[in-house]
This record gives sequence, C-alpha cells and structure tokens, in this order.
Amino acid sequence: MTRICFVCHGNICRSPTAEAVMRTLVEAAGLGEVIELDSAGVSDEHAGDPPDRRAVAAATRRGLRLEHRARRFIAADFERFDLVVAMDRDNLRALKALARTAGARGKLELLRRIGPSCEHDVPDPWYDDDAAFERVLDICELDCAALLARLRPVGA
Repeated sequence: MTRICFVCHGNICRSPTAEAVMRTLVEAAGLGEVIELDSAGVSDEHAGDPPDRRAVAAATRRGLRLEHRARRFIAADFERFDLVVAMDRDNLRALKALARTAGARGKLELLRRIGPSCEHDVPDPWYDDDAAFERVLDICELDCAALLARLRPVGA
C-alpha cells in the first residue's frame, strides 16, 4: 500500500482537487486497493469545512467529486503517509518545519516538480476567478498523471 497526502494552505481548494483527480486516475488504473489518498492543509483555519464551492463546481464540470472536510496536516501524519505532496513552496516550507526527522523530510515533494512542467507552484485560486480553478484542475490532471506513472509497477 502506498499512502499519499496532498497538502495546500487551507485544504479547501488545491489539495482536495489534487486528491480527487488522483483518486479518479488511481481507480481508472485499477490501483484503488494499493494506493490510499488523502489531503490536508498546513493551516487549521478551515478545519471541518467542505471544499470551496468554486473548486467543487469546476471539478463537477469534469465529472470529479470533491467529498472532503478540511483538516490540518499534523506531525503524526508523516508516520501515516509514504509521500506528502505540497502544492507550493510556502506549503513545503511549513511541512519541512513540521517534519521532525530526515525520513519525514524525505517524504516531501512539490506536485509541480513531479510533472513535466518542472515548475514550482500550483497557483492558489482562492483570490482569483473561476478560470483559476479550471487552471488548477489542468495542472493537477497533468501532474497527477505523471505521479501515477511514477508509482505504477513496471509492466502494469
């Protein structure tokens, strides 16, 4: 079992979007029994909240379901997950500060560094328009596909 957690600031836009995209890809590949997914935020300001309505609307237009309640990523989560995927460099810095061991820090990656673009940040759509949520979906679809390809066993 490979356990992955996607992390953004508040866990209501980017990280639940990445989780939903990855879940769809994992299920389509028949790997739902071997890859476990979750998402969280580095902040607890939205703890317990559903995803942002604009993220839900954008995901729904693409046939994705965002069924999630925001939660904060805690130090103990490093024990639970094999890979912790940050949406931007600020999230990555916050996660590094929370990581108590080199092993925990070794589980950290930026989503955009996994995919073919090799850029750094998934832009935060919170203060932007609806098109920004579509752009986040585009990025997540591209980079999550690259992540899945990296995780797939050879020949699968």
